[in-house]
Amino acid sequence: MFKNQVAIVTGAGRGIGAAAAKLFAELGASVVVNDLNAEPAEAVVAEIKAAGGEAMAYAGDVTDPAFPDALMAKTVEAYGKINILVNNAGYTWDGMLHNMSDKQWQAILDVHATAPFRMIRALAPYMREPAKEEKRAGGPMEPRCIVNVSSTSGLHGNVGQANYATGKLGIVGLTKTVAKEWGAFGIRCNAVAFGFIDTRLTQSKDEGASISVDGEEVALGIPDHIRSMARLVIPLGRPATPEEAAGGIIMLASPYAAYITGHTLEVTGGAGI
Repeated sequence: MFKNQVAIVTGAGRGIGAAAAKLFAELGASVVVNDLNAEPAEAVVAEIKAAGGEAMAYAGDVTDPAFPDALMAKTVEAYGKINILVNNAGYTWDGMLHNMSDKQWQAILDVHATAPFRMIRALAPYMREPAKEEKRAGGPMEPRCIVNVSSTSGLHGNVGQANYATGKLGIVGLTKTVAKEWGAFGIRCNAVAFGFIDTRLTQSKDEGASISVDGEEVALGIPDHIRSMARLVIPLGRPATPEEAAGGIIMLASPYAAYITGHTLEVTGGAGI
């Protein structure tokens, strides 16, 4: 399905991003696996290559203003082009609004809204411009698309996630705008809004997962009672696996979605209907 295509997946060292990177490679794409840390990214690349696929790791912080340009340039240096960008990298830093610090607010907006904006801006010379030239020449056009990761927290709000909900709704607006601005060049831009997916962001807080933000350890996961309650409002009665979640990304990047752009696909097991 993705033979001769090149896909970049950010935050692909674990969870949904890792599952998406493996699926893209399984379906023929050459994949650039980004993660904040090199070790998990390289582990995913090793799995892809062991299965006969093609991939390279490129570690780095998506919130670093210089990183998007470096990522795009390195991808083109290695593979010659970019067909697919998946803006997946992110984390949560929850807290009730009245207790939320400016740092806590801004950090989440930086990773979930500003970083994807910079990624897409950095992508323009390697995606928009070649597409523009192909259109002008009147020849065949390469398939090109962007998939941004949103959340039902953005679509509906969520207690304790004012920062995350704002960032994840913002990415929907960005998605629609890119779809309108770049659609003339055959470039599609869609979003996937995930519900309860079984990753380290939704696992029990008791497991002690964390991420370091400017030297401060931020706990990941949710309390067990919230995990139990969440299952009750999901018609399918369970959280999704990362592989099931990644299927939504693959679907929107596939040729079967060739006439879908500006859309936000809810992958929720029926929650919120």
